[in-house]
Amino acid sequence: MNKQIEDNKNAWEYRAYEYWLKNEGLPEERAKIIIKDPMARLKEHGKYFCNIEGLKIANPCGSNGRRAVALALLGADVTVFDISAENKKYALELADCSHVELDYIVGDFYNIDMSIYGNYFDMLYLEGGILHYFHNIDKLMEILFLILKPNGQIILNDFHPFRKIMPINFFKSSVEDYFDTNIHDGDVAYKDFLDKVGNEEFPKCSYRFYSISEIINSMINSGFTIKEFNEYPSWTNKKIPGEFTVYAIK
Repeated sequence: MNKQIEDNKNAWEYRAYEYWLKNEGLPEERAKIIIKDPMARLKEHGKYFCNIEGLKIANPCGSNGRRAVALALLGADVTVFDISAENKKYALELADCSHVELDYIVGDFYNIDMSIYGNYFDMLYLEGGILHYFHNIDKLMEILFLILKPNGQIILNDFHPFRKIMPINFFKSSVEDYFDTNIHDGDVAYKDFLDKVGNEEFPKCSYRFYSISEIINSMINSGFTIKEFNEYPSWTNKKIPGEFTVYAIK
């Protein structure tokens, strides 16, 4: 495990479970909401998951499991890959309260076991702003391509790269240079939502922010065939893009 992965693991295992309880509520209460309408938990991506009964779906960086549980309730066999044991704790409690099962693997996604997961998944679902945690996007895309079955589908949703130069979705401008390729230290996403204790110092994450062309070209070069590219308005300013979603096949 390299330093970047170690930094992000340390950060996302620091009071993360506490944050999920504060932000999402008790697992049994959140489960009631997801069970009532699992498709609603998938937001605008629901159109890709209309007929997933029995499909194997991977949810890399699946965090607290709210999307994975929704997919499982719709009949999919879901595997979450994540760096944080604290995320896993909340996710498995949420799954148990929702009466579904998740296969939740904590570890370095770069070291995924291809003897098990090569050409294994029917679909991949990445969402919620995760690309900046990977310093080598080409390696990430190569792994994603390898674990997907032929003709499999990938839905990749992330924060719009405009966040590098201007504030979107409550995030401040990240680096003020759209073409910046450096590695940066930054705060874990939930830091400002938790009460600070004394002189407490939160562990720092390690970030690499990508441009749209870097993301799209990496997917193409890895072998994916892109079918759709959609942009969505910022949560806080409808005049600028806040997220994007790529739909592609292997």
